Amino acid sequence: MTISEQQIQSALKQTIDPTTNKDYVTAKSVNSIQISGNNVTVAIELGYPANSVKHQVQQQITDALRSIPDIGGIQVTVSSKIIPHSVQRGVKLIPGVKNIIAVASGKGGVGKSATAVNLALALASEGASVGILDADIYGPSQPQMLGITGHPESLDGKSMEPMHAHGIQAMSIGMLVDVETPMVWRGPMVTQALQQLLNDTNWKDLDYLVVDLPPGTGDIQLTLAQKIPVTGAVIVTTPQDIALLDARKGLKMFEKVGIPILGIVENMSTHTCSKCGHTEPIFGTGGGEKMCKDYNVELLGALPLDIKIREHTDAGKPSVISEPNGKIAEIYKLIARRVAVKIAESAEDHSELFAKIIMEDN
Repeated sequence: MTISEQQIQSALKQTIDPTTNKDYVTAKSVNSIQISGNNVTVAIELGYPANSVKHQVQQQITDALRSIPDIGGIQVTVSSKIIPHSVQRGVKLIPGVKNIIAVASGKGGVGKSATAVNLALALASEGASVGILDADIYGPSQPQMLGITGHPESLDGKSMEPMHAHGIQAMSIGMLVDVETPMVWRGPMVTQALQQLLNDTNWKDLDYLVVDLPPGTGDIQLTLAQKIPVTGAVIVTTPQDIALLDARKGLKMFEKVGIPILGIVENMSTHTCSKCGHTEPIFGTGGGEKMCKDYNVELLGALPLDIKIREHTDAGKPSVISEPNGKIAEIYKLIARRVAVKIAESAEDHSELFAKIIMEDN
């Protein structure tokens, strides 16, 4: 008895992708099905980078297909394809960048920059081409967190080449000025500097550019919302009531300017004593979860208050690099896949499909 495509589709329809929580048919992940007698070849194309789970997906689908009576040989290939997704209306995409992820917080001290750099590195470890832009002009921290020294090159005297660290591209005002030089600039100069850092850097074929925003809802955030093509925003908070109060303001700001909220990351959820092993929620519990419920957004992940996160970023080798198989890196990678899935589920950008109209005087 020959295997039919309908049998294969039915088996795939009952198999749930552990990252998207959707079956592979509904998620439109089935790229092709080939049948030769009783032998079957299925190509799965995921919309998110998935190095950590590719083997799991392959095994899961193979097991599902084995349930089909009389099936012979099974071959399953799993790949990822990242495409540009829509941004605010009237804002053009940046050359060399498919998707921009803004990482924001309502206030300082909640671990936003550590989250941004580990998110970027986690996306890269999952197989994506990634860059990070340090948008904190007054207090740039990414050069130290990435262990980058020196200054970017300019090959044409106009634009800059991004610096590289741990497999990602990076740019920061901290790479252009002396480490102890304070940026005593007013708002307009700061926003101009941000636009130059973004637009004058030769980003090379990035699937994702992570933008580490300064805390608050000021000039930089407004510039980002009005002039930079943002695919979505990630809000970082702690469970503490005061941090959540400011995080809500940040979330509402992105909502007002039409930038989708990809989700919330709760930092410092629990603390485990390194001496006795006792775990307690020193900043409170359930704050991020309640905020997600109130605004109907996803809690992307919760991270512990762990001395290693601080030690790794201070040393220029964030947790995803220092301990790639550790528990903290695993949480960051899960957050990265969830962020990528939220982007994959958003509307695609079709601007390149439209012809450009040029008006000329005759």
